[in-house]
Amino acid sequence: MIKHEKKLLVTMLLPAIMGLTGVADAAPKQCRYHNDELEQDAGLREIANIPLHWLDSKHNGKSNPESNPESWVHFKILGLNDFHGQLSTGKKVGGRPVGSAAVLAAYLQAAEAESENGAFIVHAGDHVGATPPVSALLQDEPSISFLNMMANDSCEEANDEKSDDKKHKRGSHHKKMNFYQQKCNIVGTLGNHEFDEGKDEMLRLINGGNHVNGPFLEEEYEGANFPYISANVINDATGKPLLKPYVIKRVKGMPVAFIGAVLKQTPTIVTPTGVAGLSFIDEADAINQYVPELRKQGVRSIVVTIHQGTRQRYYGGPTDAEVGALDSSIADIVSRLDDEIDIVISGHAHSFTNALIPNANGKEILVVQAFSRGTAFDKIDVAIDPRSHDIVEKSARIVTTYADVEPGLSPDEDIAEMVAKAEAAVAPLINRVIGTTVAGITRTANNAGESALGNLIADAQRNKMGTDFGFMNAGGIRADIPVGNVTWGDLFTVQPFANDLVTMNLTGEQIVRLLNQQWEGQPYPRILKISGLSYTWDNALPEGNRIVEVRKDNGSLLDLTVTYSITVNSFIAAGGDNYSVLTEGTNRVIGVNDLDALIAYISAMPQPFNAIVEGRINRLN
Repeated sequence: MIKHEKKLLVTMLLPAIMGLTGVADAAPKQCRYHNDELEQDAGLREIANIPLHWLDSKHNGKSNPESNPESWVHFKILGLNDFHGQLSTGKKVGGRPVGSAAVLAAYLQAAEAESENGAFIVHAGDHVGATPPVSALLQDEPSISFLNMMANDSCEEANDEKSDDKKHKRGSHHKKMNFYQQKCNIVGTLGNHEFDEGKDEMLRLINGGNHVNGPFLEEEYEGANFPYISANVINDATGKPLLKPYVIKRVKGMPVAFIGAVLKQTPTIVTPTGVAGLSFIDEADAINQYVPELRKQGVRSIVVTIHQGTRQRYYGGPTDAEVGALDSSIADIVSRLDDEIDIVISGHAHSFTNALIPNANGKEILVVQAFSRGTAFDKIDVAIDPRSHDIVEKSARIVTTYADVEPGLSPDEDIAEMVAKAEAAVAPLINRVIGTTVAGITRTANNAGESALGNLIADAQRNKMGTDFGFMNAGGIRADIPVGNVTWGDLFTVQPFANDLVTMNLTGEQIVRLLNQQWEGQPYPRILKISGLSYTWDNALPEGNRIVEVRKDNGSLLDLTVTYSITVNSFIAAGGDNYSVLTEGTNRVIGVNDLDALIAYISAMPQPFNAIVEGRINRLN
């Protein structure tokens, strides 16, 4: 995060924050990438009025002709993904208010109340990281507290036993912990953004302990009261998973296992130092590895929660069995999953998914994803045959968390109070006005890959560091700049990663190679935002050779033999997003924080300020 801004915040607000401790101990309650709200708007969904029906058991791959449906045990799984610390209100779908922690909680509680045998809340990663300042400036502790407040009593008991287990070598405390964990109603896995501040900070957030800038809302931060699981993140020092690979829950005595995983490409999309000493192995291989172990424990119902996903055209209602396979990374993973896997709760794509995707043997696995930032959730209805312990029915609806109808009109009061205290703690800093716009400035790119906000940020960084050119990765631009007064908090939400700016020297030839790496070896085109130059690319040319010409701002062609100075952020400077050419840069100098550069640049602009698409990037074919 932004260390010096955080220290300033704590200095300003420590007396107030100290008066807010103990909140998390409240009684528990029983697109396109980065543009998912537009995709969600397109559906204009009215899911709440669609009646529930089950899929025919022939679609589930485990039907038993001797099974008696009257004996089946029904329960729900409520899936979340990519919450990104969206504690506060402000999101809209189809012009209607959606989300916030308190509204999402009301929906989850209402869904749980519909289930005769309860519900499990499962998140598929990126619960924290790339968060608004109300969460980020408090080290994302309030976002964990939100789920703690949704947890049942067994989660807290399991957490207490976990603490005791550190003092006692397994024994009775370990057995009691396992007992309570089986009844705990929440489980989560890691996303790539959980690693934004590195492994150690991620583990602190999970296990507890105050941050160096704390305490914040809790006098002693307790960590997550629920288990985090991940099968494919390996600690190189031990050769074992960094976290438990799975947990077993029980529904009326019948075991249901949850296995966690994160996309294996995580090291390429986070700062390398954040994952030092860790290996990310193939997702399907890691998941399948634990199936025999679970079978020996009598488990036949297995749910995967994984931070990897796809995009699918939205439709309302229960799972459509006719959707079939989807061409994507998650479909490849699902195709290789063991037949014992029944359901996959996915994330990362910030999109909609509700499909039965077949594995290599034709077993249809339910795969779901609910957009992002608490604007929707997966409402999965499950039935288990008590004779076989198999999941025999599964169907999902992706429910939008509208705040203007029930249950959204009755947000959870305790969670709303916690969020209000977090908002009050950070208000003096985030409400400071930096500038004014007459029109919003968006990160939405044109067909060539250029965006108005990308131009503004690249200009700000190059201007601050005084280099020939500037390059900014699109994935680091997390929100648009609104119309009207633009606050420090607005700009923090745009650039929340606290990356330092780095200058280096590259030759013209290396710059052309860098631009070609926007397609080469990428899972999808990653078009850099640029300053000080323009270029033309041809979509008909092969990867690695798509750049037609590059010109400097004065109109002259880039000289391949000349050395130029450039500015980038510390994430891509280290080779993040597969921009490996940047690791070749010489004469590196580390500069200011990226947010500070943007604030300084906007503050110096004539007001109201603006930015437009200028034709810096041009596309052929």
